[in-house]
Amino acid sequence: MADKISKQDLLDGLNQAIYAITVGGQSYKIGSRSLTRADLKQIYAIKNDIEAQIARENAGDNGLLDDCYVGIFDGR
Repeated sequence: MADKISKQDLLDGLNQAIYAITVGGQSYKIGSRSLTRADLKQIYAIKNDIEAQIARENAGDNGLLDDCYVGIFDGR
């Protein structure tokens, strides 16, 4: 049975992938060989989801309104 990867390890891997794409480019070709890395937009979406899961676990509450903010605007 394979070891389970922690969410923090997954997040670290996603950050490394983002760095590799940012520094090395989305795709490249050397001779007849080419490499295309994962889509940066999808990696950011997965990263945001994992970060939200970690924050929810660390919050200790039910996480019902984790991503909600309240703005109070008083007159001028």
